[in-house]
Amino acid sequence: MNRRLGVLISGRGSNLQSLIDAIRRGDLGARIALVISNRPEAAGLLRAREAGIETLCLRPRDFPDRAAYDQALADALKAREVDLVCLAGFMRLIGTPLLDAFPNRILNVHPSLLPSFPGLEAQQQALEHGVKVAGATVHLVNEALDAGPIVLQATVPVMPDDTAETLSARILVEEHRIYPRAVALMLSGSWRIDGRRLLPVQKASS
Repeated sequence: MNRRLGVLISGRGSNLQSLIDAIRRGDLGARIALVISNRPEAAGLLRAREAGIETLCLRPRDFPDRAAYDQALADALKAREVDLVCLAGFMRLIGTPLLDAFPNRILNVHPSLLPSFPGLEAQQQALEHGVKVAGATVHLVNEALDAGPIVLQATVPVMPDDTAETLSARILVEEHRIYPRAVALMLSGSWRIDGRRLLPVQKASS
């Protein structure tokens, strides 16, 4: 039986589309049980509906505080028996209720080679620091911003004439490539966490 994913979005949902496409190709043995957005105008909601995926909009302003909002997210995902939560451009910090509901089962994709350039405008940060190589990182989510164990990374060269927009576009190609692979790895269960590191499980020799 295919494992069940919940995807959280705030915008266009291009990484959501990469997961949809990987599932359709047979590269990812999973199905997306629910897509949640904190913004009703998010274009990714239409992507999901066109793919026949259930959608839900939960607006933070409809809840008394952050904890109540995160609890509503957790309740909706648990009600669909989600195995793994995938953040795909979800522009909110994840709080304790959701982290507790899905320990080591929340993934995020970030447009830098973490731990360099966490937070917003990572591509502009990279350009301002004059780095020669940028990239994308898929990591587990914990209480700190963009600081969980790293699952996969991909590098992208920084060109002399790059702008934040051109660099972002090339990084996005790598995000789309590695995010489905990282999801598949996490669903396989063939990993363990050692401190900040995510390591493969060593198979017992026969």
